[in-house]
Amino acid sequence: MDEHYRYTLNAEGTPLTEIEPPASMPNHKVADTPPRNQPRLIGQIITIAIFRLVLNTARRFIYPFAPALGRELHVPLTAVTTLIALNQTTGLLGLAAGPLADRWGNRNMMRAGLGLLAAGMLLCTIAPVYGFVLTGLSLAALGKTVFDPAVLSFIGHRVPFARRGMAIGAIETAWAGSTFIGIPVIAVIIDQFGLRWSFLAMAIFGAAGYILLARMIPRDAVTRMDDDQAVGILAALGQLIRVRPAAGMMGFAFWMSMANDNLFVVYGAWLERDFGVGLLALGLSTSVIGAAELTGESCTAVWSDRIGVKRAVAIGLFLAISSYAALPLISGSLKAALAGLFLIFLFFEFTIVSSFSLSTELLPNSRATMMAGFYAAAALGRIVGALTGTPLWLSGGLAAVAVTSAIATTLALLCYWWGVRHWQSTP
Repeated sequence: MDEHYRYTLNAEGTPLTEIEPPASMPNHKVADTPPRNQPRLIGQIITIAIFRLVLNTARRFIYPFAPALGRELHVPLTAVTTLIALNQTTGLLGLAAGPLADRWGNRNMMRAGLGLLAAGMLLCTIAPVYGFVLTGLSLAALGKTVFDPAVLSFIGHRVPFARRGMAIGAIETAWAGSTFIGIPVIAVIIDQFGLRWSFLAMAIFGAAGYILLARMIPRDAVTRMDDDQAVGILAALGQLIRVRPAAGMMGFAFWMSMANDNLFVVYGAWLERDFGVGLLALGLSTSVIGAAELTGESCTAVWSDRIGVKRAVAIGLFLAISSYAALPLISGSLKAALAGLFLIFLFFEFTIVSSFSLSTELLPNSRATMMAGFYAAAALGRIVGALTGTPLWLSGGLAAVAVTSAIATTLALLCYWWGVRHWQSTP
């Protein structure tokens, strides 16, 4: 529990009322008072998850449809993977979004993210050519970058650490939903109506979320800081380097994400070339990844709090390394290839979502800042992965891609061990 914020607990350990920090402390943003109405919190989480699913779909649909998108925009596959890498650079801007969320409120930042999604997708609808699509998808990616740290900060302020794995596991089902639901739906829209209509559908959902969150999510109870007490953005970000657990988790996020995108950017081309998978079948095949991610998120919600999030992340890392290394050995048929992808994304998702729960407690007075740093490191890793995946695939095939991902995940394990092996949550 936060060292500066203490709560009165009921018999079940649920926080009821907030005790003000001592007068001697600087005025930080006051943690949101946990709601007494649990059904209302559940409704808020479901609403956030729905619109997060749309944001995730806008970010991820490019991956499986990279060849089709290249044909639609009349550019080579390398131009599409470059577009993916450039999209990931928006995650670096999240370094500023985290401190802003800590200062200006989580609801404002969540709505800003959905507004950027609506604007970006509308631009893609109006002008579906490479340059405008690049700009529009970058705006949508920036929307996710702004939205995500605010969401996890929102959860961190309202759910005790002992139950946070369950809450974050639930909210992260929106990630699985993007491949299990969102991408197959996009595949149908593109096949039946064309690329432009898929952009328009996501723009409409973004605008609806911008309006609805204003009604569903209460204003943050913010205590404004005096000018002479305010912690600047650079000073807040300095904690990410000075605090060893935070620095270790950022290294973990970089290597873990690099490994995943290194494979993700080429798996559509792999399935097309080796197994003759068409557009609709590719969209349905992607639902296998969604099912794996949903299983991983469900396992996080059910098991990570029971076995401890530190141990859960370590177990997930070992399993992820093994699954990457085994992929070339078990991909002789389409069913075997999909089974291998299922295991990779299951273990990746279980590991990364469990790490979210841990990361929200490393800097309890700057949760959004910590998560923005985590996402920025992950974005940098995805940029590197997106740029390495295609050259590795063209030069060495699936084996080169899989071995590189296994090595990167091993480096993530080393960063994790260095950063948090002595860390314990404050009771």
